[in-house]
Amino acid sequence: MRALLLSFLLSLSSSLLMAQTQPVIALYPGTVPNSKSSAVQEVAKKQASGSVRISQVVQPTLTVYKAAKANGTAVVVCPGGGYAMLAMDHEGHDVARRFNEMGITAFVLKYRLPNDQSQTDKSITPLLDAQQALRLVRQRAAEFGINPGRVGLMGFSAGGHLASTAGTHFATPVGDAKDKTSVRPDFLMLIYPVISLSDSLMHAGSRNNLLGEKPTAEKVKLYSNELQVTAQTPPTFLVHAQDDQVVKVQNSLAFYEACLHHKVPVEMHLYPLGGHGFGMNNKTTKDNWTDRLQNWLDAGGWLR
Repeated sequence: MRALLLSFLLSLSSSLLMAQTQPVIALYPGTVPNSKSSAVQEVAKKQASGSVRISQVVQPTLTVYKAAKANGTAVVVCPGGGYAMLAMDHEGHDVARRFNEMGITAFVLKYRLPNDQSQTDKSITPLLDAQQALRLVRQRAAEFGINPGRVGLMGFSAGGHLASTAGTHFATPVGDAKDKTSVRPDFLMLIYPVISLSDSLMHAGSRNNLLGEKPTAEKVKLYSNELQVTAQTPPTFLVHAQDDQVVKVQNSLAFYEACLHHKVPVEMHLYPLGGHGFGMNNKTTKDNWTDRLQNWLDAGGWLR
């Protein structure tokens, strides 16, 4: 028994050490665009479970998880949190380590959350950071040992809204970046995602935080990503639980149907139970959706 306990503690210690020693790089080399002087400072809160929630991000970053046996594919991971905070562990760092097991180099994106005090236009800030993350990973592909034509984007919950926005709004990048590096993800993975900001499907907190309490009809349509799918939308993998009371499963259904309509390759896995925010572990089923994801990535050629 003592040997088992010692083994567990050593494993836990090793995992914590690994999380602390991953390289962290600034998303922007100089001034952070779409920002203004304010008293806003980043806040990190430790939960009872030991996981960390981050809010009021001012300096966006990427945490780099290089795969030991890299296959050239990369994924940028966008944690969720209703555009109010970021669930950095179970929807970020833990996921990155799972990708490493597949040979994929992962980047956990700490993106800025919409904030009128510190940003000139809060509605474009998360997308600005997601697009910059894709640029940066491609620009430094040789350094990271990846193929710039094999960069995917994953998002959970509101991070899924961000990822689906990046996957449908790439033709006209936000901001005034002169760099012409592509900001189109090569594939998308959306996990219990916020997709629509319509009155009937929205997650109210996400919409209010991103667009304000009284957004225009045009803004609501623009950021309802089921309406923005085209034939150029990247191949997509979706996961959702039917009993999700936070983000309606119809969000994933709407995106799936839009992909079908535009002949975008799409795969969806729905579970009857699981609720919202289960990360990689839906405790209501013996099925592991990350195994389904690995099969999908393999079939798409991303693991070869």
